[in-house]
Amino acid sequence: MMKQRSTSKTVIQVCLALFFIAVVIAPIITMFTRINSESIRSLTSSPNFVPAIFNSVTTALTATVISMVLAILASFSLCRTSMRGKGIFSMLFVLPMLVPSISHAYGLKALIGVNGSGMLAFMLGSNVSIYGFRGIVAGSVMYSFPVAFLMIQSILQYEDGMPYKAAAVLGIPPLRRFTGITLPYMKKTLISMFFAVFTMIMTDYGVPAALKNENFGDTLSTIMFSDATQLKLGNAGVIGIMLLVPAVVAFAVDMLVPELSQSGFVSEGVEAGKGKLPKIAAYIFCSILAIAILMPITAFIIQVFAKSYPRDMSFSLTHVQNTLKSGADRFLLNSLIYSVIAAVFGTLLAFICAYMTTRAKSRITKALHLMSITSVAIPGLVLGLSYIIFFKNTPIYGTIFIIGLANSIHFFASPYLMMYNTLGKVNPDLEAVGKTLGIKRIRIITDVIVPKVRFTMYEMVVYFFVNSMMTISAVSLLAPPAPQPLSLMISSAESQIDIGKAATVSLMILVINFIIKLIITFINRKKSKE
Repeated sequence: MMKQRSTSKTVIQVCLALFFIAVVIAPIITMFTRINSESIRSLTSSPNFVPAIFNSVTTALTATVISMVLAILASFSLCRTSMRGKGIFSMLFVLPMLVPSISHAYGLKALIGVNGSGMLAFMLGSNVSIYGFRGIVAGSVMYSFPVAFLMIQSILQYEDGMPYKAAAVLGIPPLRRFTGITLPYMKKTLISMFFAVFTMIMTDYGVPAALKNENFGDTLSTIMFSDATQLKLGNAGVIGIMLLVPAVVAFAVDMLVPELSQSGFVSEGVEAGKGKLPKIAAYIFCSILAIAILMPITAFIIQVFAKSYPRDMSFSLTHVQNTLKSGADRFLLNSLIYSVIAAVFGTLLAFICAYMTTRAKSRITKALHLMSITSVAIPGLVLGLSYIIFFKNTPIYGTIFIIGLANSIHFFASPYLMMYNTLGKVNPDLEAVGKTLGIKRIRIITDVIVPKVRFTMYEMVVYFFVNSMMTISAVSLLAPPAPQPLSLMISSAESQIDIGKAATVSLMILVINFIIKLIITFINRKKSKE
């Protein structure tokens, strides 16, 4: 019986490993095979190539530094001061995660625009333009800040406070405590955050596509998208490799830099400072930051219901009606299907993989763990291009399933690591006790382990659903021929210069994602009281 159970575990692990080889490794390798000397020469001889590299690097570096500074200040304000309303501020700071990156660009257009065409510029009589370098950086900061904020906030919330108390007793000054305790503790997170934010900005297509101008043109991601849509797959593959470089470096650094371990558990959290001046400064900073986040979002929401924004602000449903006439209801249904597929399949797959790598260890599990987190190093555009090449003549190409699969793999690593870390804290002897009592492993999983990790599973469902609703990277290359998701209507509205339609679609995605977040939050609170 024990040999049979061991064999079944091995079979499941081998099947999972083969699955990841088929949907991650093989497509990337196939993309590499399309690259030849002619495609490299064609791309590098283009007059836009070197400027695109410069544009990508400069905007990504600038936006990354700004996002990190804002995230650190916001996280310390919420975690290290006694200010009130922390929950509200936290919710506002992650609000930009609920809409596509390109929506932030349209929010900035609606707010500032060019030559006084934006609401703020119109009110102030300013002719400032949001296009070009400054606009792309601003949109990229809005897009990436929530990720950086969550990374810092999560580690500060679980920092052990005992070293700080000991340092205070020994008379060590606050600045020395910060440099000697806080910074070493945050070292790996800060390094990981830099590469993660830099990579997501470098590979983003939405913001630069919407805000580039003649003075600050293409980036590598916009050239790659253009080449892929023109079926210049060799050229796009070369850029794909270039976009993989920062992601792979981030992945390698994350694996190589050791985590500073304070203790096996957090005995007591860090006590929030009670000083009046830090609290006032935290209120001022968080309020300004929240307003800066809300203004572009509010601007494109107002634009949806304004008759002729910003000159005629009278209420009108014209943009909503035109958007629905363009098939938004059908595209919305497609997006809901894609998101449900990713949420159900992705969550189930992530749970099984995490269970196998934490609770059923064998020779295969290390390789399975490595393959499970590999997708974090693959930008969406690169994944989409590799899927075009690899799945071109298969039955799933051009169907809802290929986008459902792409979204599940694209967003897989983070939910997997959530469950991996959670299962690592569950009593490791449950299966052994069950075996002694004659209880099958599947019963232990469904009746004991799943209830213990259900809150993490809820978060995994939200992560897959929300990101699938708003993504435009991989799906922009797969649809068509696959049914078009709602998020791609924003890109088509750009080509039609229909800002009202783009704003309406952005609002639809924001509302749906916000409702899903509220529902899961309500379920979590209800279950926690039971």
